Amino acid sequence: MTKKQFRAQKKYLKKYLSDIQLRAQGFYTVVDDIATVRDIEKFAGEVKGKYDDIVVLGIGGSSLGTICLRDGLSHMYGKKKKGTPRLHVLDNIDPTMIEELEDVITFKKTLFIVISKSGTTPESMSQYFYFRKKLEKAKLSVKKHVVFITDPVRGVLREISLEDGIRVFDIPKNVGGRFSVLTPVGLLPAALVGVDLRKLMKGAQDMRDIFFARSFNKNLPFQLAAVQHFLNVKRGKSMNVMMPYANKLHRFSDWYRQLLAESIGKKKNRKGKTVHTGITPVNALGATDQHSQSQLYNEGPHDKFFIFIAVEKLTKLIRIPNLNPKKEKIAYLKNTSFNELLDIEREATALSYTKSRRPNMTITIAKIDEEYLGQLFMLFEGTTAFLGEFYGIDAFNQPGVELSKKFTKESLRNK
Repeated sequence: MTKKQFRAQKKYLKKYLSDIQLRAQGFYTVVDDIATVRDIEKFAGEVKGKYDDIVVLGIGGSSLGTICLRDGLSHMYGKKKKGTPRLHVLDNIDPTMIEELEDVITFKKTLFIVISKSGTTPESMSQYFYFRKKLEKAKLSVKKHVVFITDPVRGVLREISLEDGIRVFDIPKNVGGRFSVLTPVGLLPAALVGVDLRKLMKGAQDMRDIFFARSFNKNLPFQLAAVQHFLNVKRGKSMNVMMPYANKLHRFSDWYRQLLAESIGKKKNRKGKTVHTGITPVNALGATDQHSQSQLYNEGPHDKFFIFIAVEKLTKLIRIPNLNPKKEKIAYLKNTSFNELLDIEREATALSYTKSRRPNMTITIAKIDEEYLGQLFMLFEGTTAFLGEFYGIDAFNQPGVELSKKFTKESLRNK
């Protein structure tokens, strides 16, 4: 995008911010809900040490943010702090997953978190029915082993919670599933495994303030949305590839994939005109996918925009031993570290894409912790809200998803 084209976008910033506020969405206000944070922290303190395993029963927006928090902020190979339970997210209804989960948990020492705003999500509710029956068969108190996260007023789970005295946390009515990671949907399971919610919300608050900046030069979400929209509409870049160079951020790409796909992939605009908008998200991992996808990205169709995520400090410096100093073909590894090698490979990959005229950008964070993850969540939620305004579509509904849910329920009723 040229400087002139960037300047042309500046005049829309204030209007789009006003329009977004008129949508009355809560994704940017929940970061100030300290009362909910305190409530969750209190609950986490009350149950500390009672459970060895936490099992989240949810799918899509009810699971992807939690998986991102777990994988981004915990030990990659399962080592955990003393007294901290393991966190499992049952984000599918594959019966093999259910069977093998039972191999590693003890029901007496497990807490199940059931997440469904409507209380009618077939995947979450079928899992709930199954595990509730297991708890009853084991003669365990359901209300001591089950927590609900659902609509604050209505729905099947709300009704069951009132009937059976099951603890329930609220999903704000004005926050959709894919924007819900900073509500109890993500906060409750995160708190139970030791994530610092205050730091997470602080990072999100900082980026929320940037999201509302009226200066084009300061508003990072608006800038990113402007680039994505321009490259899609004017340059035919219909695919976004997110490629973090950090294994702990791999599942962040999964979270973003849903956010972008469900928010921007729409048949009709706000005026009811058929437009079929959308940007197809692809997740990749550096340096792994340099060896599985870069051939396509360098020499395939010119239809992609690449977002690299770099981390300045992944861990302590781990040096690569120089065991064969006389072998010239591998002499380039001399006097380097895994940290340096990974970062150099990222820079080389970005340079190769640039040389191949493939547009790309790099977002750099200092480290992976609660505060920076909070910033990243809000950066891309804000960007997605702006994209909805650029395209003139409703970024907060998902009629295509609801249609498949309708067909699923009809098929089950008629079988």
